Amino acid sequence: MEKKQTYHEHTDIENTLRLRQVLATLPPFCRDYFRAIDATTTTKTRISYAYDIRIFFQFLLETNPSLKEKSMTDLTVQILDQVKAVDIEEYQEYLKVYQNRNADKLETNGELGLKRKISALRSFYAYYYKREMIETNPAVLVDVPKIHEKSIIRLDADEVALLLDHIEHCGDTLTGQKRVFWEKNKERDLAIVTLLLGTGIRVSECVGLDIEDVDFKNNGIKVTRKGGNEMVVYFGPEVEKALRNYLEVRENITPLSGHEHALFYSAQKKRIGVQAIENLVKKYAREITTTKKITPHKLRSTYGTALYQETGDIYLVADVLGHRDVNTTKKHYAALDDARRRQAATAVRLRED
Repeated sequence: MEKKQTYHEHTDIENTLRLRQVLATLPPFCRDYFRAIDATTTTKTRISYAYDIRIFFQFLLETNPSLKEKSMTDLTVQILDQVKAVDIEEYQEYLKVYQNRNADKLETNGELGLKRKISALRSFYAYYYKREMIETNPAVLVDVPKIHEKSIIRLDADEVALLLDHIEHCGDTLTGQKRVFWEKNKERDLAIVTLLLGTGIRVSECVGLDIEDVDFKNNGIKVTRKGGNEMVVYFGPEVEKALRNYLEVRENITPLSGHEHALFYSAQKKRIGVQAIENLVKKYAREITTTKKITPHKLRSTYGTALYQETGDIYLVADVLGHRDVNTTKKHYAALDDARRRQAATAVRLRED
């Protein structure tokens, strides 16, 4: 019997093929670097780095007069030694707004985008410098852009209830095709949003779920975390009810070939995608709050906040959310600690009135 290919295995294969296509457009010496990081990075990380490195070479070709007649694949590793720290600072400025030649569109980068691209370049330079293929490493002389912390956007407890009620009953006010569409997708949408709110899983983990990953005996789902590790995340009665209701509907769906194992189906009877879940979350959330831009990641923050407020255990929150470093969790939920500390100021009475 042929072994079932998981969503994550399929995605890895697609990314590997795409990476080969991008590498064919890069200078040949780049392949050594991507071969070296293969064992320590995911295919998604490598494809992101490949795009980022290609933008760097595009910048060099556009801004260096001596390279005007050259193509990207003509460049040799010696080009890295010709770059100075001031050139990388210029590159940072270039990244804020530039014309992407490969996608033929104007691109912009905020703080996170800048940080990732400079981090990719640092890793790239470090590889060739450590192996003594270049004599200089200007990338370490340039500061990585600072990220300004933003407050966590999350739903309050009453907003969570409003959101779930809205998904369940908004069809009462709809007519025609809109009502038909809502009735067809109600149980699926309710199951997805309840699952995200009740477990804190990532949207990428949600789309990767197979029917076999759901275990009602122990009320757990097997998710594949960032980096490929598998973990069982447990859920409560509300999530169980929403999933069971959806599975009754799912039984009557005949999926497209190759999508039989997917837990959640799109309207096209294929495995639902990340974009589709983002769109449905935004659509429903817009109706219950106009001041908060709610995405699947904000539902994850909502769960993390609720769990931390209930337990006060940052290590448990880090474990359940799948954070490899508890400092990531602390950084996100430090504001809650501050609120608890404020409570301490009035919790202890020094003198009776």
